[in-house]
Amino acid sequence: QVQLVESGGGLVQAGGSLRLSCAASERTISSYAMGWFRQAPGKERKFVAAILWNIGITYYEDSVKGRFTISRDKAKNTVYLQMDTLEPEDTAVYYCAAQTFTFASRLMKDYEYPYWGQGTQVTVSS
Repeated sequence: QVQLVESGGGLVQAGGSLRLSCAASERTISSYAMGWFRQAPGKERKFVAAILWNIGITYYEDSVKGRFTISRDKAKNTVYLQMDTLEPEDTAVYYCAAQTFTFASRLMKDYEYPYWGQGTQVTVSS
């Protein structure tokens, strides 16, 4: 059972930056894929970014490419989401998620991830 704890959300002005962290309890996650999703009020949860823990390959949703960066620190068992040039449309609850990666994994589908954090609020003011 993997436990995920997010931190780093908050209120920021448009154009600003935030870094989200997701600490994983399980140390045998070398075969995992870690994802970030977000859910705005009244909307469905959507994929933001993912990283393959072992080899570091990254994937992004089109609207965040060039602004957000996902990374991981193996020593700290932590995945990060660096968010730059934030826009009001980025306002949402951000969730960290984990799944055992296989070549059949669909990284952009939230239902593929069995493990989830509690979420952290990100609010971008205009």
